[in-house]
Amino acid sequence: MREPLLTHEDIDRTLLDEGIAWTREGDELTTTVKLHDFAAALRFVNAVGAAAEAANHHPDIDIRWNTVRLGLSTHDSGGLTLLDLALASAIDRLRPDDRNARNDGSEG
Repeated sequence: MREPLLTHEDIDRTLLDEGIAWTREGDELTTTVKLHDFAAALRFVNAVGAAAEAANHHPDIDIRWNTVRLGLSTHDSGGLTLLDLALASAIDRLRPDDRNARNDGSEG
């Protein structure tokens, strides 16, 4: 069953109100996490993978040495749903960095 799509206004309000450190880019939520080194990036990705499996909802993941970029969208619904916001919030709790309250789009 397809999840209902959220409006951009609902998504932006939820990101702000709940302090979710992700950015809406069209029909995708994105965040970038910079870690100490490649091993730390892999540990973070493994933790994200476990959370994604538990939620049965999976992000797009790109690892570039110590930098992990994550993207969320509910592909079978064609946009963003509550599944994306819930997983983004869960992933934020896994962040080992100091950016829990913001996402300025930088890699540093």
